[in-house]
Amino acid sequence: MKNVVLAAGYATRLYPITENFPKPLLDIKGVSILDRLISDTDKIDEIDEHIIVSNNKYLPHFEKWAEASNYKKNISIIDDGSSKNENRLGAVKDLLLAIEKKQLYNDNLLVIAADNVLTFSFRGFVDYFKEKQTSLIMTYYEPEFTSLQRSGVISFNEEYRVLEMQEKPLEPKSNYAVPPFYIYKRSDVQFIRECVYEGCNTDAPGNLTVKMLSKTIIHAWQMPGKRYDIGTLDGYFNFCF
Repeated sequence: MKNVVLAAGYATRLYPITENFPKPLLDIKGVSILDRLISDTDKIDEIDEHIIVSNNKYLPHFEKWAEASNYKKNISIIDDGSSKNENRLGAVKDLLLAIEKKQLYNDNLLVIAADNVLTFSFRGFVDYFKEKQTSLIMTYYEPEFTSLQRSGVISFNEEYRVLEMQEKPLEPKSNYAVPPFYIYKRSDVQFIRECVYEGCNTDAPGNLTVKMLSKTIIHAWQMPGKRYDIGTLDGYFNFCF
């Protein structure tokens, strides 16, 4: 299994601190956001490589980080070629770029966004994948209607098979929101390329799930802890201090 970390965003809501520095490498109480994620996933035996997708502007920061890192698994850094928020590829195209550059069509993929602080491990997510043997999406119960409108929202049956996915819906059909964490089964990886060429919206990975539900089976795993998206300056400073 490869761990694909999507880290090519520009975090414009955190300017000026991220204007020339990537959000995933921001210090959160002594440890960067990215190191918190990698220190967890590096302990998962099934994962044999970490693949970080950066933009061209922040690439030197990630290369310096990788050079100084001392993780067990190999770290690869991929440059998506974008130089500013206005010409970014989007999360789905960044994922496809990693797949094509590293030829990952025969690998299971753990895909995570690199801008989240978590209180739980991905170990349970990988174990659930081994149990279900299908692609997976993570979910949590969200009681706030306005929060659901800003998120991906799924509906699923009693066996947690995903029946429908909505991306930022005006009228959410459930209270189960979706954080940006996925596992794609190796036999489903081909569908990512198909979905992009069929016109999938490539800005958010939830749009990919909308398309893939017509091609394969996806199950949901309930997030066992909390997730903090450090999305604003106030949020960053409140969380850190």
